[in-house]
Amino acid sequence: MRRLLSLGIATAVIGGLMSAAPLVAGAQGLAPAPAGKLHSQGSALVDEFGRTVLLHGVNNVDKEAPYLNAGDGLTVTPQDADLLAQHGFNTVRLGVSFDAIMPERGQIDDAYLGRVADTVDVLAARGIQVLLDNHQDGLSKPWTGNGFPAWAIEARPTAGEPNPGFPLYNLMPSMNRGWDEVWNNTHGALDYLGDALAALATEVRGKPGVMGIELMNEPWPGSPFLTCFPGGCPDFDRKYQAAMQKLTDAVRAADPAVPVYWEPNVTWNQLMPSNLANPPKTPPITDPNIVFAPHDYCIPSQLAIYLGLPEGLKALCTTTQGNTWANIDAVTERADIPTVVTEFGDGDPTVLANTLKRADERFVGWQYWHYSSIFGPGGGTDPFLGAIGPQLVRTYPQATAGTPGKMKFNADNGDFIYRYTPKSSTKPTEIYVSDLHYPDGYVAAAEGGTITSAPGARLVTVQASGTGPVTVKVNRPGSAGAELPAGDGDSGSAGSSGSAGSSGA
Repeated sequence: MRRLLSLGIATAVIGGLMSAAPLVAGAQGLAPAPAGKLHSQGSALVDEFGRTVLLHGVNNVDKEAPYLNAGDGLTVTPQDADLLAQHGFNTVRLGVSFDAIMPERGQIDDAYLGRVADTVDVLAARGIQVLLDNHQDGLSKPWTGNGFPAWAIEARPTAGEPNPGFPLYNLMPSMNRGWDEVWNNTHGALDYLGDALAALATEVRGKPGVMGIELMNEPWPGSPFLTCFPGGCPDFDRKYQAAMQKLTDAVRAADPAVPVYWEPNVTWNQLMPSNLANPPKTPPITDPNIVFAPHDYCIPSQLAIYLGLPEGLKALCTTTQGNTWANIDAVTERADIPTVVTEFGDGDPTVLANTLKRADERFVGWQYWHYSSIFGPGGGTDPFLGAIGPQLVRTYPQATAGTPGKMKFNADNGDFIYRYTPKSSTKPTEIYVSDLHYPDGYVAAAEGGTITSAPGARLVTVQASGTGPVTVKVNRPGSAGAELPAGDGDSGSAGSSGSAGSSGA
């Protein structure tokens, strides 16, 4: 059931001074503008108004036929889109399938592509950017996987070959032979996939809510996988990057402007670094609209979940996730491209908090795994009202009219602070205010700028007063609010210039 915002009574802050009269403010529901075009600009994602965009969202991936059928209990509906937007999510990683696009060799399923386009429209109308994720796990159905059509792969499991299931089926010799076919393009699998992705790009070309096309989910190296351990596999990554470029060229022929998302090979999830765009091992990335799309899973936690190993292994997650984020930094710094963490989250609250903290520190967007429709058969309850909600539903700057600086959000009490350096833009900075963290309303204040939204707005807008840094605070009434650490520019105090409001939540 969709959560309704309640009325709240809170004290308003005007220009940094406390108003004596209480302000009764019904929390204003979020009515986001339709999603607009995004593009890469160095390591940032930028909207058509020149603002730096930060993305918080979820995955919605349908791995089984019939794919993307309304009412199947998985695919997002208009009601799901409303719920996601109300909680401040502005992106969905929508799974698409090579198997569904081209169920027969060379034959495009136009009806399926139409359903993809319809789902994009539903989400984009609520201001939600859609990443079209060519999803595969376990290569193809002969291995109980999904993604590549069975006709595209000639290898098959051998008689009596054990299949240990996800994720260990990647070690099966027959599956590795199948992956070798892909990377060598032995029977044209990459050519056909390029044709399928080009058809997808053609179908959605011009739709402003399409933030990009992700070429392949969690690609496995095939037979060379052991060469990726313990320090990464530049020889395979050279072949892999060539395959990504081949697929990118196919997409570009259909849509020269759409952002294209590249994942590292999936030994990344086992803590191996990527050699994408790492000269002289691999070529630089010269396409100006490529986005890095890593995942952040904790392998010790995954071993406990999927293989039944001791829960105590999860204590290693802070260290192992630190390794993953160091690898993210290495790729994005040398390639100078944006990063969106397109999967994370396995039910372990420590893993979740580690990802969100590190993403905030770097101003990196993310898409949580996983959200399924709660408005399909059998219904359901809002999953964000449970334990994960206060972590994932956050106060954060969705669009910044300037260069982002430091940001902090306390998921326990809703204290938020953000500093940025303004630059010219045709629209103001927009900060989504969580609908879960302020039961008695919120107080917002700005230093170096003015809050121009109405009291109680779910989306706080900020206009810079000059060229100096702008600092924005949002917190519960009576809270001292967050502060930025010393050495991060000015003191981080807020309220000397600006206005604020309150809302129920």
